[in-house]
Amino acid sequence: MLVSAEQLLKDAAAGHYAVGQFNLNNLEWAKAVLETAEEMKAPVILGVTDAAAVYMGGYRAVAALVRAMEAEMKVSVPVVLHYDHGTYEGCKACMEAGFTSVMFDGSKYSIEENLEKTAEIIALCRKKGISMEAEVGSVAGEEDGISGRGECADPEQCGKIADLGVTMLAAGIGNVHGVYPANWKGLDFSVLSAVKERTGSLPLVLHGGSGVPEEMMKKAISLGIAKINVNTECQIAFAQALHTYFAEGRDLEEKGYNLQKIMNCGMDGVKKEVRKKMQLFGCAGRA
Repeated sequence: MLVSAEQLLKDAAAGHYAVGQFNLNNLEWAKAVLETAEEMKAPVILGVTDAAAVYMGGYRAVAALVRAMEAEMKVSVPVVLHYDHGTYEGCKACMEAGFTSVMFDGSKYSIEENLEKTAEIIALCRKKGISMEAEVGSVAGEEDGISGRGECADPEQCGKIADLGVTMLAAGIGNVHGVYPANWKGLDFSVLSAVKERTGSLPLVLHGGSGVPEEMMKKAISLGIAKINVNTECQIAFAQALHTYFAEGRDLEEKGYNLQKIMNCGMDGVKKEVRKKMQLFGCAGRA
């Protein structure tokens, strides 16, 4: 049974660990993440962007796939189906489709409009028992057409969003979507500390979790990060596994061209990366 992220993240914040959000890209991705979460006995959040949903056949198709797969695989750990970097209309559509958590990314709006729209989504989420993530301060890179320059969030604005009653808050602290550039200055822990001071016990979210050095990640968790999003490193692991498969000519051995063998190879790469991240975040064994 899919769950809201609310209790998972309260437990993570109190226990000083983080729950990983791993973005889905296809059926194989969902299976790989669910299998690894069960193996590691870790709570997990499955993130779905608009682009991924379109690729996979729509919000309802994604929700039906995940629910059926979770049931067939007899997954026992808590699983959250989360709409990532969502639009206002997308949030409402995902609620109707059966998602258990949504993110409204209002970082491109003025703080006044962000507050207004966030409040409206919160009210809808409460009626359905769905968790809700908001964002203040854009993240560098690009995610489904929403681009940012890695702006650091204003702690006071974060406080205003937190006061609305969101489940979790993504605050820009210099983090980046995609591969981190060579001249990246790192996470701004002074901003993170200020945001935490203003938002209290509210679980905080780190987007762009791929490529952040381990010690920096651990420090972010110690300062209040309770949810960390990972996508790029899993995509790279998947691509590298397939590259090796074909470079070694394994597709030419027996029935190596079989799609199941090819995809299983990619899935192994994803599972290895997810396993490593769950151990780093401290969520392994928490379910």
